[in-house]
Amino acid sequence: MLYDKNGKQLTISQASSKIINRLSNYLLDFKLMLLRWIGHVPSHTIRNIKYGFFGIKIGKGSTFHMWANFYDPKNIKIGEDTIIGDHAFLDGRDKLTIGSHTDIASSVMIYNSEHDLEKEDFSAITAPVEIGDYVFIGPRVTIMPGVKIGKGAVVAGGAVVTKDVDPFTIVGGVPAKLIGERKNNNPNYRLGRARLFQ
Repeated sequence: MLYDKNGKQLTISQASSKIINRLSNYLLDFKLMLLRWIGHVPSHTIRNIKYGFFGIKIGKGSTFHMWANFYDPKNIKIGEDTIIGDHAFLDGRDKLTIGSHTDIASSVMIYNSEHDLEKEDFSAITAPVEIGDYVFIGPRVTIMPGVKIGKGAVVAGGAVVTKDVDPFTIVGGVPAKLIGERKNNNPNYRLGRARLFQ
C-alpha cells in the first residue's frame, strides 16, 4: 500500500503523479538556486541575459538590481524602462505582469500564491498580480495575490497591499489604504539608467 503525507491511501497512478511532481519540484529548486547565484553578478547585462534564459520576459531598458529572488520565473513579464530594486522577491507561480516605466524599490515582495487556510490539506491557491505603467512602489512593500495596481499609482514604503489600487492614487499602511492622489495624471518620463554595479 502507498500513502500520502497525510496517511491517505494512494493508487499507483496517484503515487506516480506525486513522484513526477516531486522530481519537477527538485528541478525547479535547482533552477531557483542558479537564479539566486546569478543575482550576485555585478552586471545588469549579464543578469538580464541569464534571467531571460530562465524564462523571465524583460522589456528593453529594464533591469533588476542585485540579489533578486524568484519563484517559478517563467510567468514573470516586465515592460520597458522598468527598474526593480535590490533584494526584490518576485513570485511566478501565477502570472506576474509589471508595466513600463515602473520603479520598484528595494526589498519589495510580490506574491501570487498563498496557503488556503480553509482547506484541509493547507494547499496553495494562486491569483495573478498586475502592476501598471508609471507605478512607484516604495521599499519593503508586500503585494499579495490577486492585486492589480493601476497606472501611475504610488505605494508608500512598508505597505501591505491586499486589494486593488486605483490609477494615480497613493496608498500606504497595513493593510494599504488611500492616503492621497498623484497630481501628474499624464506621466511621460523615462527612468533612465540603473545604478552601476548594483
